[in-house]
Amino acid sequence: MNKMKQFWYKKNVLVTGGAGFIGSNLCIELVRLGAKVTVVDSLLPDYGGNLFNLKPVINKIHLNIADIRDKYSLIYLVKNKDFIFNLAGQVSHIDSMTDPVTDLEINCTSQLVLLETVRKINQQVKIIYASTRQLYGKPLFLPVSETHPNYPVDINGINMLAAEQYHMLYNDIYGIKCVSIRMTNTYGPRQLMKHSRQGFVPSFIRLALESKEICIYEPGTQKRDFNYVSDAVSALLLAGSLEKSYGKIYNLGHHKYYSLIEFTELLIKILGKGKYRIVKWPRGRKKIDIGDYYGDYSRIKRELGWEPKVSLEQGLRRTVAFYRKYKKYYW
Repeated sequence: MNKMKQFWYKKNVLVTGGAGFIGSNLCIELVRLGAKVTVVDSLLPDYGGNLFNLKPVINKIHLNIADIRDKYSLIYLVKNKDFIFNLAGQVSHIDSMTDPVTDLEINCTSQLVLLETVRKINQQVKIIYASTRQLYGKPLFLPVSETHPNYPVDINGINMLAAEQYHMLYNDIYGIKCVSIRMTNTYGPRQLMKHSRQGFVPSFIRLALESKEICIYEPGTQKRDFNYVSDAVSALLLAGSLEKSYGKIYNLGHHKYYSLIEFTELLIKILGKGKYRIVKWPRGRKKIDIGDYYGDYSRIKRELGWEPKVSLEQGLRRTVAFYRKYKKYYW
């Protein structure tokens, strides 16, 4: 039995947002490691929850369809849990600007409700919070380290920054062990594909698979780093298993980054088809764009031993193969 399986074996784990993209991949791995997994997901339309995501483990988990904004459901859910992977959230930057109050409720208020419930019911539980590089806003320097100032450019970033700070505060004041993982462009199987408001990666993959033209906002040389979902899951599991991670914030990232044009050309190469063009920004959208971004993940590598293992080409090939096989469940 390897160290990870030895650690997670028979642990009582709650995964919020567990029917979503990263959450479901995490649940599948937790089950493989022998954990006792409870999933809570609201399955709200357009947010990514999909019961098909959990098909490989549906008979090996406890599934609770509920909204984490409901404090009465949370009282039951957090009892007797050893760990909470807190992945529930609204991740669309566009939606946060068109419906800021809902974003506040899901990404901020619900996080405070969860932490308060834990404080009252189960202070021994350990929380791994899925945060985002969006907190940094437009980079002042590259690669972006955890010391970079936080200047979010949209409502989503502001609310997730507040949620992260709540977790750190409860860690420091109440002794509820929390660690925050700031994710970058995560991609892979089980990602929401039916609309384009949750990032350009799934949108570009869908357009390419449908042989439709991909439109890249000018100039197209904007740089990004990417993490395949299995690398993101391994970071969450590693951080949860190591005591020295708690009370800290860690960036994820990749040692190789790509321009949007390079990403698109690689995707077209893998598919053997596709086309793209550079287009002007829609009115209002450019104001919430961050320009170039790639993260400095040296802290999590140095302190926890994590680093990405999957190249963008490997990850895209796996992703494309998955959606070709299971298209009907995601389109």
